[in-house]
Amino acid sequence: MKKCLSLFALLQLISTWSLAQSSVQQLLTENRVNPIGLDVTIPRLSWQLIATKQNVRQTAYEVRVNTDAASIAKGAVWQSGRVASDQSVHVLYAGTALKPGQRYFWQVRIWDNTATKPSAWSPVAYWQTGLLTAGNWKAKWIEPGYVEDTVNRPSPLMRKVFATPKKVRSATLSITAHGLYEAQINGKRVGDAYLTPGWTSYNNHLQYQTYDVTNLINQGQNAIGVSLASGWYRGRLVWENQRNMYGKNLALVGQLAITYTDGSSETVITDESWKSSTGPVRFAEIYDGEIYDSRLEKAGWTTAGYADSDWSGVMTKPFGYTNLVANYNELVGQHETRKPVKVITTPKGETVLDFGQNLVGWVKFKVTGKAGDKIVLSHVEMLDKFGNPYFENLRTAKALATYLLKGGTETLEPHFTFFGFRYVQINGLTGPINPADFTAITLYSDIPKTGEFTTSNALVNQLQSNIQWGQRGNFLDVPTDCPQRDERLGWTGDAEVFSRTAAFNFGVNNFFAKWLKDVTADQFSNGAVPFIIPDVLNKRPVKDEPAGAAGWSDASIIIPWNMYLAYGDRRIVEQQYATMKAYEGYMERVAKNDLWSEGFQFGDWLSYVTTEGSPAFEAKSAFTDNHLVAQCFYAYSTDLMRKAAMLLGKTEDVTHYAALLERIKKAFQNAYMTPSGRLISDTQTAYVLALQFDMIPENLRPQAVDRLVDNVKKYNNHLTTGFLGTPFLCHVLTRFGRTDVAYKLLLQETYPSWLYPVKMGATTIWERWDSMKPDSTFQSPSMTSFNHYAYGAVGDWMYRTITGIDTDETDPGYKHTIIKPQPGGGLTSASASLQTYYGTVRSSWKKEADKLSFTVEIPANTTATIYVPAKNAEAVLESGKSLSAAGLTAAGSGPGYVVLKIGSGVYNFTSSGL
Repeated sequence: MKKCLSLFALLQLISTWSLAQSSVQQLLTENRVNPIGLDVTIPRLSWQLIATKQNVRQTAYEVRVNTDAASIAKGAVWQSGRVASDQSVHVLYAGTALKPGQRYFWQVRIWDNTATKPSAWSPVAYWQTGLLTAGNWKAKWIEPGYVEDTVNRPSPLMRKVFATPKKVRSATLSITAHGLYEAQINGKRVGDAYLTPGWTSYNNHLQYQTYDVTNLINQGQNAIGVSLASGWYRGRLVWENQRNMYGKNLALVGQLAITYTDGSSETVITDESWKSSTGPVRFAEIYDGEIYDSRLEKAGWTTAGYADSDWSGVMTKPFGYTNLVANYNELVGQHETRKPVKVITTPKGETVLDFGQNLVGWVKFKVTGKAGDKIVLSHVEMLDKFGNPYFENLRTAKALATYLLKGGTETLEPHFTFFGFRYVQINGLTGPINPADFTAITLYSDIPKTGEFTTSNALVNQLQSNIQWGQRGNFLDVPTDCPQRDERLGWTGDAEVFSRTAAFNFGVNNFFAKWLKDVTADQFSNGAVPFIIPDVLNKRPVKDEPAGAAGWSDASIIIPWNMYLAYGDRRIVEQQYATMKAYEGYMERVAKNDLWSEGFQFGDWLSYVTTEGSPAFEAKSAFTDNHLVAQCFYAYSTDLMRKAAMLLGKTEDVTHYAALLERIKKAFQNAYMTPSGRLISDTQTAYVLALQFDMIPENLRPQAVDRLVDNVKKYNNHLTTGFLGTPFLCHVLTRFGRTDVAYKLLLQETYPSWLYPVKMGATTIWERWDSMKPDSTFQSPSMTSFNHYAYGAVGDWMYRTITGIDTDETDPGYKHTIIKPQPGGGLTSASASLQTYYGTVRSSWKKEADKLSFTVEIPANTTATIYVPAKNAEAVLESGKSLSAAGLTAAGSGPGYVVLKIGSGVYNFTSSGL
């Protein structure tokens, strides 16, 4: 009996010991799960620790890498050995030089502070290299060999038959195009990405995609087929009917690398042996939509047995490969689907489907009809006050999906376009419509959702939903300003003001890293940064020297720094530093005596302006001097340059930017401020920016805050800020002790405010505070988007103040998290969680009478500083115990808070007497 008890005790001990051990999961290579086709020669590896105890931190790690998963224990490519370090994010690969087209398998194990033995090895992860250099391309660029219809420019089809005489072990397709492409092998689609290869500054930076197509290859005869479309490459872009921004003709390049089980290999390439034709896509444009004629489908054209004797050949072109780079960011994919919530018959007798959500993508539907029947789907965001579809804000964009039926029942959807819409008008169908036959499919980059936020206020929750839906719709390979009209461009100002909010909602590290490469590619030689990236505004001759604009061009500096804060991504700052410095140099040159007071500026774009029917505020339009705004952003970017230089150890630059910053502030004070601290523009934006960037001497800041608060009161607790003032409005109020005013602004329900559109039924963020007026009429259709994310930048304040989750600039990427919730505004609860590279950070509070319950979660291998709302340390319990009994010691206190320094784990605090 004693032996049995001893054995039982030993088993319990072993079980307890094993449960206490940390484990490792969520392995990432270059911030992605098992990426294929990387041309990064020194990739970064990241992993998460999973622990059941509190205060767990990594003390060492060991990585092993091999090209054979079965032999990974040998670590033939890299065996790091035990490395004494707590680094678990962005660990640099340090093995042998990587080879092109090779798959590398890796594992990691760690040691932590709770055990002397290492963890078990993690699951095996991998990455696969791309072609790495231009010299590894064997394929030829090919164009269709037939004479093109230059009016409608139907989508070309290109195909080739090839044989694989032996059993295939692996097959990898590397492919890109001038234009958009979709590929099939043996009748099956290659990959699940859409609108590939995406949009870049093509002449400088054209991404190719890499696909594992092993399962698509047959032993014997095979066929590969690729369809092309104009896309951003040569389709209509910007205004004035501009086309052919990057070239006039579509082209394809691709190579299929096949390895057989006997170790031999061969490569199938695009070359003179391919054939070309056209098919059912008769027209495809980004703005205008697609025309699809089912009667012209070529059944089986991507299979080996298809008869292509009437097809044309192809032409090879010497375009070269120097601008080709492996795809770095997440590709565009299909995501949420929605069925119509209502079938509407409009006053004009038209049939309209309401999908209940303003979204970006297209509609897939099933239809039965006769050959030649024409079905047209028209996409709009809104219905007018009478209930009819509102087309005017599309400007010249047609936004039509047109189908010519082949007869019988068929399922249809577009291929090479996208729409921004909530409502779809249907023409051409007879009889009653079955809403179950229609499905709206969202399209946006495959950025993982990382943030959740909810409160006790339903309107604020809808605002959060609108912010995230706006990001979904506008993060379609590039951060566009709007997805519906004849624009859909990568405006730098919109991306800049929203970038930090974006990094809470979704994982945007790689998304912005890719886009910033085009900021570099399109930067002007004088250092100025275009207002749009990729730059399609300046393809026309520019008479004057190119110029930058404050708040827009600063995206080149602000976004890399925000990505560093959100993800601890030092490399993005390293890679962009030359671009950042060149733009900073541009500002230094255009500034006279350190004052940027000349040239074009957008200023505080779309700030409050009185119009007919505006509220009868005592104050009127809120125009802020454009160059006052520019000087503030000049200081902001200079300060970030100082910080970036410090991060990278560039001491001379640190000294230069620190001195320059002081001169910029002095110039501001001399030009825009009276000796008493009054600014020449008595607007919310003027005081917000001046306070945010410390432009006002410290002794004069309290009166500046009072003037800001008084201004808010003049507008009956409404905001008047535009694109550049809005992101900082609530932050400044909170910083200077007026969070109460910030809550009043957040919860304001009448125009102008964040919740006014919500009360008007918005499901995304609007371009203007009154894109729809209180009488249900619209603002000027020349610039009225109902899916424009810039004003959604308030999300950053919501997350960092209401639930209090914030980064530590000295230990970024949530390696050390600051959590300081500031309940207010009548909210009784709020909760947020964020998936970081280390794991979940969570802050959740609930208030009942004078008691507050407050839960935080801190991932393993990180620490946090927590501000618990409480009168004093004695009023705080953790899991029902006093702080001392819970092993916690107050590190300090402030007005209404007890400060705690904690390690990882879940903590449940309660406090009373509030």
